Amino acid sequence: MKLFSRNASPSHSIMASFLVLTISLAAANIAGGIRFPDRISEVPAGISNSQQLRTAAFALGSFWRSEAVFGCLDGVVRTTAGYAGGSKPNPEYRSLGDHAESVQIEYDPRLITFRQLLEVFWSSHDSRQVFGQGPDVGNQYRSIIFTNGTEESRLAAVSKEREQTRSKSSIVTTQIQQLRTFHPAEPEHQKFELKRDHFLLQLIGNLPEEELEKSSLAAKLNGYAAELCPPRLQKRIDGKINDIIRKDRPILQEV
Repeated sequence: MKLFSRNASPSHSIMASFLVLTISLAAANIAGGIRFPDRISEVPAGISNSQQLRTAAFALGSFWRSEAVFGCLDGVVRTTAGYAGGSKPNPEYRSLGDHAESVQIEYDPRLITFRQLLEVFWSSHDSRQVFGQGPDVGNQYRSIIFTNGTEESRLAAVSKEREQTRSKSSIVTTQIQQLRTFHPAEPEHQKFELKRDHFLLQLIGNLPEEELEKSSLAAKLNGYAAELCPPRLQKRIDGKINDIIRKDRPILQEV
């Protein structure tokens, strides 16, 4: 019987999971067993040299959702919500100036390419919508591909042309800009979807803010919490959480 399902309502899933986990922990403590750690450290698997990583940045509506969209992808090591595309020196959430809400992605090019990131970008928002995305209206929610160098600019332009050919009745509004400065958003906006799920935060050891922002595991769970991971990965994480609950091992260290 499935103990944890993201298809159930979030409140019922969390309450049920907490109940099972609390009972398990109580039994474990009686036997002198497990406790939640204050924190766990994490080194992204398969990454031996940070110099091998590349960065990409996109604006595609609310950065809460944007960060979650990219966090689940294989090869993505870290995600950061922030502001880019404008001229204001020190943008803040309540004072963006002409910047757009954006997401910066650190990725391993051996596992995922810039071209593949572009495919996710196009499939994850409405590039034909003017002045916003869905219920979010305003210049800060505009669609932008930020590039680093000539080759990325070329790939972005080719992908935009391809996207435009899919519909001749409306115009793709996406801008292509060389990335000048990416300004990380305030801590409360990082891993926003994950932070709404206190059960998942406990499962990874209640990481301090600075570690949560840089954690590869947190990036994936941020997408999982928003139910934006590919179905296969969503099910795999479901299974790992179920296994933790059954085996009284309340630490999730990798997915």
